[in-house]
Amino acid sequence: MTFKKLLAALLLLATVPAQAALEISVSGADVAPLPIALVQFQATPEVPLDVAQVVENDLVRSGRFKALPRSAMPQSPTAPGQVVKDGWVSAGIDNLVIGQIGKSASGYYARFFLVDTVSGQELLSHQFTVTTPAQMRTVAHMIADMIYEKLLGIPGYFNTKIAYVAASGYGPARSFQLIVSDSDGEAPRVLATSREPILSPNWSPDRKQLAFVGYNRGRSAVMIYTLASGQVRTLVSEPGINSSPAWSPDGSRIAVVLSFENNPDIYVIDLASNKRRRLTDHYGIDTEPSWSPDGSKLVFTSDRGGQPQIYEISANGGDPRRVSFEGRQNLRPSYSPDGKSVALVNADGGRYRIGLLDLAGGGLRLLSDGPQDEGPQFAPGGAVIIYATQGRAGGAELATVSVDGRVRTRLRQAGDIREPAWSPVTPVVR
Repeated sequence: MTFKKLLAALLLLATVPAQAALEISVSGADVAPLPIALVQFQATPEVPLDVAQVVENDLVRSGRFKALPRSAMPQSPTAPGQVVKDGWVSAGIDNLVIGQIGKSASGYYARFFLVDTVSGQELLSHQFTVTTPAQMRTVAHMIADMIYEKLLGIPGYFNTKIAYVAASGYGPARSFQLIVSDSDGEAPRVLATSREPILSPNWSPDRKQLAFVGYNRGRSAVMIYTLASGQVRTLVSEPGINSSPAWSPDGSRIAVVLSFENNPDIYVIDLASNKRRRLTDHYGIDTEPSWSPDGSKLVFTSDRGGQPQIYEISANGGDPRRVSFEGRQNLRPSYSPDGKSVALVNADGGRYRIGLLDLAGGGLRLLSDGPQDEGPQFAPGGAVIIYATQGRAGGAELATVSVDGRVRTRLRQAGDIREPAWSPVTPVVR
Protein backbone atom coordinates (compact mmCIF):
# COMPACT_ATOMS: atom_id res chain seq x y z
CA MET A 1 0.00 0.00 0.00
CA THR A 2 1.50 3.32 -1.00
CA PHE A 3 1.83 6.26 1.37
CA LYS A 4 -0.95 8.07 -0.53
CA LYS A 5 -3.26 5.05 -0.33
CA LEU A 6 -2.44 4.53 3.32
CA LEU A 7 -3.60 8.05 4.07
CA ALA A 8 -6.82 7.33 2.15
CA ALA A 9 -7.29 4.05 3.99
CA LEU A 10 -6.94 5.78 7.34
CA LEU A 11 -9.85 8.02 6.32
CA LEU A 12 -11.95 5.37 4.55
CA LEU A 13 -11.16 2.19 6.43
CA ALA A 14 -14.76 1.66 7.51
CA THR A 15 -16.02 1.86 3.94
CA VAL A 16 -13.49 0.33 2.83
CA PRO A 17 -11.78 -13.95 -15.75
CA ALA A 18 -8.61 -14.16 -16.90
CA GLN A 19 -7.04 -11.17 -18.62
CA ALA A 20 -5.44 -10.97 -22.01
CA ALA A 21 -1.66 -11.00 -22.12
CA LEU A 22 0.12 -7.73 -21.53
CA GLU A 23 1.03 -5.87 -24.69
CA ILE A 24 4.67 -4.82 -24.42
CA SER A 25 6.36 -2.19 -26.57
CA VAL A 26 9.59 -0.21 -26.45
CA SER A 27 8.47 3.38 -25.94
CA GLY A 28 11.83 5.07 -25.96
CA ALA A 29 15.50 4.23 -26.31
CA ASP A 30 18.45 6.54 -26.86
CA VAL A 31 20.98 3.73 -27.08
CA ALA A 32 21.85 2.11 -30.41
CA PRO A 33 20.50 -1.46 -30.38
CA LEU A 34 22.92 -4.30 -31.08
CA PRO A 35 22.20 -6.11 -34.39
CA ILE A 36 21.51 -9.82 -33.99
CA ALA A 37 19.94 -12.57 -36.07
CA LEU A 38 17.99 -15.53 -34.68
CA VAL A 39 17.37 -18.27 -37.20
CA GLN A 40 14.28 -20.43 -36.65
CA PHE A 41 15.47 -23.54 -34.84
CA GLN A 42 15.34 -26.95 -36.47
CA ALA A 43 12.23 -28.34 -34.76
CA THR A 44 10.14 -31.41 -34.12
CA PRO A 45 6.34 -31.43 -34.66
CA GLU A 46 5.73 -32.30 -31.00
CA VAL A 47 7.04 -28.84 -30.00
CA PRO A 48 4.96 -26.25 -31.89
CA LEU A 49 6.49 -23.23 -30.11
CA ASP A 50 8.84 -21.11 -32.22
CA VAL A 51 11.56 -20.91 -29.57
CA ALA A 52 13.82 -18.61 -31.59
CA GLN A 53 10.94 -16.15 -32.01
CA VAL A 54 10.32 -16.02 -28.24
CA VAL A 55 14.04 -15.40 -27.67
CA GLU A 56 14.03 -12.68 -30.34
CA ASN A 57 10.96 -11.00 -28.81
CA ASP A 58 12.61 -10.93 -25.37
CA LEU A 59 15.81 -9.39 -26.70
CA VAL A 60 14.12 -6.81 -28.93
CA ARG A 61 11.65 -5.71 -26.21
CA SER A 62 14.60 -4.97 -23.94
CA GLY A 63 15.46 -2.15 -26.33
CA ARG A 64 19.08 -3.36 -26.44
CA PHE A 65 18.84 -5.48 -29.60
CA LYS A 66 17.66 -5.10 -33.18
CA ALA A 67 16.86 -8.39 -34.94
CA LEU A 68 17.35 -9.08 -38.62
CA PRO A 69 14.02 -10.07 -40.26
CA ARG A 70 13.95 -13.71 -41.30
CA SER A 71 13.10 -12.67 -44.85
CA ALA A 72 16.47 -10.85 -45.04
CA MET A 73 18.58 -13.75 -43.75
CA PRO A 74 21.11 -15.09 -46.25
CA GLN A 75 20.77 -18.70 -45.07
CA SER A 76 19.11 -20.86 -42.37
CA PRO A 77 21.85 -22.83 -40.60
CA THR A 78 21.02 -25.00 -37.59
CA ALA A 79 24.61 -25.91 -36.55
CA PRO A 80 27.83 -23.85 -36.37
CA GLY A 81 29.48 -25.86 -39.15
CA GLN A 82 26.77 -24.70 -41.57
CA VAL A 83 27.34 -20.96 -41.06
CA VAL A 84 28.68 -19.13 -44.13
CA LYS A 85 30.01 -15.97 -42.54
CA ASP A 86 30.28 -13.69 -45.60
CA GLY A 87 26.50 -13.39 -46.07
CA TRP A 88 25.93 -12.49 -42.40
CA VAL A 89 28.76 -9.97 -42.31
CA SER A 90 27.37 -8.33 -45.45
CA ALA A 91 23.98 -8.09 -43.71
CA GLY A 92 25.63 -6.29 -40.76
CA ILE A 93 25.19 -9.20 -38.38
CA ASP A 94 28.05 -10.02 -36.03
CA ASN A 95 26.02 -12.20 -33.64
CA LEU A 96 24.00 -15.14 -34.92
CA VAL A 97 21.80 -17.51 -32.90
CA ILE A 98 20.99 -20.95 -34.28
CA GLY A 99 19.70 -24.14 -32.71
CA GLN A 100 17.81 -27.38 -32.75
CA ILE A 101 14.87 -28.90 -30.88
CA GLY A 102 14.29 -32.63 -30.78
CA LYS A 103 13.18 -35.65 -28.77
CA SER A 104 15.42 -37.21 -26.13
CA ALA A 105 15.22 -40.28 -23.90
CA SER A 106 13.70 -38.22 -21.09
CA GLY A 107 11.53 -35.89 -23.14
CA TYR A 108 12.78 -33.09 -25.37
CA TYR A 109 15.93 -31.08 -25.80
CA ALA A 110 16.73 -27.59 -27.02
CA ARG A 111 20.29 -26.84 -28.13
CA PHE A 112 21.44 -23.39 -29.17
CA PHE A 113 24.62 -21.69 -30.35
CA LEU A 114 25.63 -18.02 -30.32
CA VAL A 115 28.11 -17.54 -33.14
CA ASP A 116 30.43 -14.60 -33.88
CA THR A 117 30.06 -14.41 -37.66
CA VAL A 118 33.25 -12.39 -38.08
CA SER A 119 35.58 -14.81 -36.32
CA GLY A 120 33.43 -17.89 -36.78
CA GLN A 121 33.81 -18.68 -33.08
CA GLU A 122 31.10 -20.05 -30.83
CA LEU A 123 30.56 -17.45 -28.12
CA LEU A 124 28.03 -19.51 -26.24
CA SER A 125 26.25 -22.85 -26.47
CA HIS A 126 24.01 -24.88 -24.21
CA GLN A 127 21.59 -27.79 -24.26
CA PHE A 128 18.44 -27.91 -22.14
CA THR A 129 16.38 -31.03 -21.49
CA VAL A 130 12.71 -30.84 -20.51
CA THR A 131 9.98 -33.40 -20.00
CA THR A 132 7.09 -31.65 -21.75
CA PRO A 133 6.79 -29.34 -24.76
CA ALA A 134 5.08 -26.74 -22.55
CA GLN A 135 8.41 -26.15 -20.77
CA MET A 136 9.98 -24.85 -23.96
CA ARG A 137 8.69 -21.32 -23.31
CA THR A 138 10.71 -21.26 -20.09
CA VAL A 139 13.72 -22.60 -22.00
CA ALA A 140 13.34 -19.79 -24.54
CA HIS A 141 13.44 -17.18 -21.76
CA MET A 142 16.55 -18.88 -20.31
CA ILE A 143 18.26 -18.72 -23.68
CA ALA A 144 17.41 -15.01 -23.91
CA ASP A 145 18.88 -14.46 -20.44
CA MET A 146 22.13 -16.22 -21.39
CA ILE A 147 22.54 -14.28 -24.65
CA TYR A 148 21.70 -10.96 -22.95
CA GLU A 149 24.34 -11.50 -20.26
CA LYS A 150 26.96 -12.78 -22.69
CA LEU A 151 26.69 -9.83 -25.07
CA LEU A 152 25.92 -7.02 -22.61
CA GLY A 153 27.59 -8.23 -19.42
CA ILE A 154 24.34 -7.73 -17.49
CA PRO A 155 22.25 -10.56 -16.01
CA GLY A 156 19.06 -11.15 -17.99
CA TYR A 157 15.59 -10.90 -16.48
CA PHE A 158 13.38 -12.70 -19.01
CA ASN A 159 13.04 -16.00 -17.12
CA THR A 160 10.94 -14.37 -14.42
CA LYS A 161 7.31 -13.71 -13.51
CA ILE A 162 5.47 -10.47 -12.90
CA ALA A 163 2.62 -10.18 -10.39
CA TYR A 164 0.27 -7.24 -10.75
CA VAL A 165 -3.23 -6.05 -9.91
CA ALA A 166 -5.76 -5.34 -12.65
CA ALA A 167 -8.84 -3.27 -11.83
CA SER A 168 -11.83 -2.94 -14.12
CA GLY A 169 -15.37 -1.53 -14.03
CA TYR A 170 -16.75 1.42 -12.11
CA GLY A 171 -18.75 1.92 -8.94
CA PRO A 172 -20.45 -1.23 -7.64
CA ALA A 173 -19.23 -3.16 -10.70
CA ARG A 174 -15.56 -2.46 -10.03
CA SER A 175 -13.46 -5.58 -9.44
CA PHE A 176 -9.81 -6.37 -8.77
CA GLN A 177 -7.71 -9.30 -9.92
CA LEU A 178 -4.31 -10.49 -8.73
CA ILE A 179 -2.54 -11.80 -11.83
CA VAL A 180 0.80 -13.51 -12.51
CA SER A 181 2.30 -13.66 -15.99
CA ASP A 182 5.61 -14.42 -17.64
CA SER A 183 7.93 -11.41 -17.86
CA ASP A 184 6.86 -10.96 -21.50
CA GLY A 185 3.20 -10.71 -20.45
CA GLU A 186 2.33 -14.16 -21.80
CA ALA A 187 0.57 -16.94 -19.87
CA PRO A 188 -1.43 -14.65 -17.52
CA ARG A 189 -2.97 -16.48 -14.56
CA VAL A 190 -5.59 -14.98 -12.27
CA LEU A 191 -4.84 -15.89 -8.66
CA ALA A 192 -7.61 -13.96 -6.90
CA THR A 193 -10.63 -11.83 -7.78
CA SER A 194 -12.38 -9.44 -5.40
CA ARG A 195 -14.87 -6.57 -5.34
CA GLU A 196 -12.61 -4.97 -2.74
CA PRO A 197 -9.08 -3.71 -3.39
CA ILE A 198 -6.11 -6.03 -3.76
CA LEU A 199 -2.79 -4.36 -3.04
CA SER A 200 0.96 -4.79 -2.63
CA PRO A 201 1.81 -8.25 -4.01
CA ASN A 202 5.25 -9.37 -2.88
CA TRP A 203 7.07 -12.57 -3.89
CA SER A 204 8.64 -15.05 -1.52
CA PRO A 205 12.36 -15.56 -2.31
CA ASP A 206 11.68 -19.10 -3.59
CA ARG A 207 8.93 -17.75 -5.88
CA LYS A 208 6.44 -20.27 -4.50
CA GLN A 209 4.21 -17.80 -2.60
CA LEU A 210 2.85 -14.28 -2.87
CA ALA A 211 1.98 -12.04 0.06
CA PHE A 212 -0.60 -9.36 -0.65
CA VAL A 213 -3.18 -7.13 1.01
CA GLY A 214 -6.84 -8.01 0.65
CA TYR A 215 -10.06 -6.80 2.22
CA ASN A 216 -13.07 -8.58 3.68
CA ARG A 217 -16.06 -6.30 4.18
CA GLY A 218 -13.81 -3.32 4.56
CA ARG A 219 -11.30 -4.89 6.93
CA SER A 220 -7.79 -5.27 5.58
CA ALA A 221 -5.59 -8.33 5.97
CA VAL A 222 -2.14 -9.45 4.87
CA MET A 223 -2.62 -12.76 3.09
CA ILE A 224 -0.30 -15.39 1.61
CA TYR A 225 -1.13 -17.22 -1.61
CA THR A 226 0.62 -20.54 -2.36
CA LEU A 227 0.94 -20.89 -6.13
CA ALA A 228 1.19 -24.69 -6.28
CA SER A 229 -1.97 -25.36 -4.25
CA GLY A 230 -3.95 -22.18 -4.72
CA GLN A 231 -4.42 -21.97 -0.96
CA VAL A 232 -4.75 -18.58 0.69
CA ARG A 233 -4.13 -17.98 4.38
CA THR A 234 -4.40 -14.84 6.47
CA LEU A 235 -1.09 -13.83 8.03
CA VAL A 236 -2.42 -10.91 10.05
CA SER A 237 -5.66 -8.94 10.25
CA GLU A 238 -5.62 -6.54 13.15
CA PRO A 239 -8.03 -3.65 13.62
CA GLY A 240 -6.93 -0.71 11.51
CA ILE A 241 -4.25 -0.86 8.85
CA ASN A 242 -2.66 -4.14 7.72
CA SER A 243 -0.49 -3.37 4.71
CA SER A 244 2.77 -3.35 2.73
CA PRO A 245 4.05 -6.94 3.19
CA ALA A 246 7.73 -7.40 2.36
CA TRP A 247 9.40 -10.80 2.46
CA SER A 248 12.87 -11.02 4.02
CA PRO A 249 15.62 -12.35 1.68
CA ASP A 250 15.87 -15.65 3.58
CA GLY A 251 12.11 -16.16 3.44
CA SER A 252 11.74 -16.55 7.22
CA ARG A 253 10.08 -13.20 8.01
CA ILE A 254 7.65 -10.69 6.56
CA ALA A 255 7.70 -7.00 7.39
CA VAL A 256 4.24 -5.42 7.52
CA VAL A 257 2.61 -2.15 8.54
CA LEU A 258 0.05 -2.33 11.35
CA SER A 259 -1.83 0.47 13.11
CA PHE A 260 -3.69 -1.37 15.88
CA GLU A 261 -1.41 0.24 18.47
CA ASN A 262 -2.57 3.73 17.47
CA ASN A 263 -0.25 4.71 14.60
CA PRO A 264 1.01 2.91 11.50
CA ASP A 265 4.34 1.34 12.40
CA ILE A 266 6.49 -1.41 10.92
CA TYR A 267 6.43 -4.88 12.44
CA VAL A 268 8.39 -8.02 11.53
CA ILE A 269 6.51 -11.33 11.69
CA ASP A 270 8.45 -14.60 12.08
CA LEU A 271 6.69 -17.07 9.78
CA ALA A 272 7.66 -20.17 11.77
CA SER A 273 6.34 -18.96 15.11
CA ASN A 274 3.94 -16.25 13.88
CA LYS A 275 5.44 -14.00 16.56
CA ARG A 276 5.82 -10.37 15.67
CA ARG A 277 8.22 -7.66 16.72
CA ARG A 278 7.62 -3.92 16.50
CA LEU A 279 10.45 -2.37 14.52
CA THR A 280 9.43 1.31 14.56
CA ASP A 281 7.55 3.30 17.19
CA HIS A 282 6.80 6.87 16.22
CA TYR A 283 3.81 9.17 16.08
CA GLY A 284 4.43 9.71 12.36
CA ILE A 285 3.30 7.30 9.65
CA ASP A 286 5.90 4.60 8.98
CA THR A 287 5.12 2.45 5.95
CA GLU A 288 6.33 0.76 2.72
CA PRO A 289 9.20 -1.34 4.17
CA SER A 290 11.75 -3.00 1.87
CA TRP A 291 14.54 -5.36 2.97
CA SER A 292 18.18 -4.94 2.02
CA PRO A 293 19.52 -7.87 -0.04
CA ASP A 294 21.48 -9.25 2.95
CA GLY A 295 18.51 -8.89 5.30
CA SER A 296 20.41 -6.70 7.76
CA LYS A 297 18.45 -3.48 7.14
CA LEU A 298 15.16 -2.10 5.87
CA VAL A 299 14.23 1.14 4.20
CA PHE A 300 10.79 2.64 4.65
CA THR A 301 8.74 5.80 4.14
CA SER A 302 7.99 8.05 7.09
CA ASP A 303 6.60 11.55 7.56
CA ARG A 304 8.24 11.87 10.99
CA GLY A 305 10.17 14.87 9.68
CA GLY A 306 7.06 16.64 8.38
CA GLN A 307 7.03 15.28 4.82
CA PRO A 308 7.34 11.71 3.55
CA GLN A 309 11.01 10.78 3.14
CA ILE A 310 13.05 7.58 3.07
CA TYR A 311 14.62 6.20 6.24
CA GLU A 312 16.88 3.20 6.85
CA ILE A 313 16.82 1.05 10.00
CA SER A 314 18.63 -2.04 11.24
CA ALA A 315 16.57 -5.24 11.04
CA ASN A 316 17.25 -5.52 14.78
CA GLY A 317 15.67 -2.14 15.44
CA GLY A 318 17.17 1.05 16.80
CA ASP A 319 17.18 4.61 15.57
CA PRO A 320 16.45 5.00 11.86
CA ARG A 321 18.50 7.38 9.74
CA ARG A 322 17.07 9.56 7.01
CA VAL A 323 18.63 8.81 3.60
CA SER A 324 16.62 10.99 1.15
CA PHE A 325 16.88 14.77 1.10
CA GLU A 326 16.26 15.95 -2.48
CA GLY A 327 12.67 16.81 -3.37
CA ARG A 328 9.56 17.71 -1.39
CA GLN A 329 8.64 14.05 -0.87
CA ASN A 330 10.22 10.66 -1.49
CA LEU A 331 8.21 7.46 -1.14
CA ARG A 332 7.94 3.73 -1.86
CA PRO A 333 11.63 2.69 -1.56
CA SER A 334 13.00 -0.56 -2.96
CA TYR A 335 16.61 -1.72 -2.58
CA SER A 336 18.67 -2.57 -5.66
CA PRO A 337 19.93 -6.19 -5.77
CA ASP A 338 23.44 -5.01 -4.78
CA GLY A 339 22.08 -2.90 -1.90
CA LYS A 340 23.93 0.21 -3.06
CA SER A 341 20.92 2.21 -4.25
CA VAL A 342 17.19 2.55 -3.73
CA ALA A 343 14.48 3.03 -6.33
CA LEU A 344 11.79 5.40 -5.10
CA VAL A 345 8.98 7.75 -6.07
CA ASN A 346 10.05 11.40 -6.01
CA ALA A 347 7.23 13.93 -5.62
CA ASP A 348 8.12 17.45 -6.59
CA GLY A 349 6.51 20.19 -8.64
CA GLY A 350 3.22 18.31 -8.80
CA ARG A 351 4.80 15.27 -10.47
CA TYR A 352 5.48 11.79 -9.13
CA ARG A 353 8.54 10.35 -10.88
CA ILE A 354 10.74 7.31 -10.44
CA GLY A 355 14.18 8.08 -9.03
CA LEU A 356 17.34 6.21 -8.13
CA LEU A 357 18.96 7.18 -4.82
CA ASP A 358 22.66 6.44 -4.24
CA LEU A 359 22.88 5.40 -0.59
CA ALA A 360 26.60 6.15 -0.25
CA GLY A 361 26.67 9.60 -1.82
CA GLY A 362 23.04 10.61 -1.36
CA GLY A 363 22.59 11.69 -4.99
CA LEU A 364 19.16 11.27 -6.56
CA ARG A 365 18.76 10.67 -10.30
CA LEU A 366 15.29 10.85 -11.86
CA LEU A 367 14.52 8.14 -14.41
CA SER A 368 10.93 8.83 -15.51
CA ASP A 369 8.84 11.83 -16.51
CA GLY A 370 5.73 11.22 -14.39
CA PRO A 371 3.29 12.71 -13.67
CA GLN A 372 1.77 9.78 -11.76
CA ASP A 373 4.45 7.09 -11.50
CA GLU A 374 4.40 4.71 -8.53
CA GLY A 375 5.51 1.36 -7.15
CA PRO A 376 9.09 0.98 -8.46
CA GLN A 377 10.80 -2.36 -8.09
CA PHE A 378 14.01 -3.78 -9.52
CA ALA A 379 14.09 -6.70 -11.91
CA PRO A 380 16.44 -9.52 -10.89
CA GLY A 381 19.95 -8.45 -11.81
CA GLY A 382 19.15 -4.80 -11.20
CA ALA A 383 19.38 -3.54 -14.79
CA VAL A 384 15.70 -2.58 -15.07
CA ILE A 385 13.03 -1.07 -12.83
CA ILE A 386 9.31 -1.76 -13.27
CA TYR A 387 6.65 0.69 -12.09
CA ALA A 388 3.05 1.77 -12.65
CA THR A 389 2.31 4.90 -14.64
CA GLN A 390 -0.55 6.83 -16.17
CA GLY A 391 -1.64 5.31 -19.47
CA ARG A 392 -2.52 7.23 -22.58
CA ALA A 393 -6.17 6.12 -22.28
CA GLY A 394 -6.37 7.52 -18.75
CA GLY A 395 -5.98 4.28 -16.78
CA ALA A 396 -2.83 2.95 -15.22
CA GLU A 397 -0.38 0.68 -17.01
CA LEU A 398 3.03 -0.78 -16.29
CA ALA A 399 6.32 0.57 -17.57
CA THR A 400 9.98 -0.29 -17.27
CA VAL A 401 13.07 1.86 -17.39
CA SER A 402 16.71 0.82 -17.43
CA VAL A 403 18.73 2.06 -14.47
CA ASP A 404 20.68 4.35 -16.79
CA GLY A 405 17.35 5.82 -17.96
CA ARG A 406 18.11 5.12 -21.63
CA VAL A 407 15.56 2.40 -22.45
CA ARG A 408 11.86 2.49 -21.58
CA THR A 409 9.04 0.06 -22.33
CA ARG A 410 5.28 0.02 -21.77
CA LEU A 411 3.22 -3.01 -20.72
CA ARG A 412 -0.42 -2.39 -21.58
CA GLN A 413 -3.68 -4.19 -20.91
CA ALA A 414 -7.33 -3.12 -20.75
CA GLY A 415 -8.26 -1.59 -17.38
CA ASP A 416 -6.04 -0.24 -14.64
CA ILE A 417 -2.80 -2.18 -14.15
CA ARG A 418 -0.91 -1.42 -10.94
CA GLU A 419 1.20 -2.76 -8.09
CA PRO A 420 3.85 -4.61 -10.12
CA ALA A 421 6.12 -7.10 -8.38
CA TRP A 422 8.96 -8.81 -10.22
CA SER A 423 9.71 -12.38 -9.15
CA PRO A 424 13.12 -13.87 -8.46
CA VAL A 425 14.64 -15.74 -11.39
CA THR A 426 12.94 -19.04 -12.21
CA PRO A 427 15.03 -22.09 -11.29
CA VAL A 428 16.97 -23.39 -14.27
CA VAL A 429 15.46 -26.34 -16.14
CA ARG A 430 18.14 -28.66 -17.50
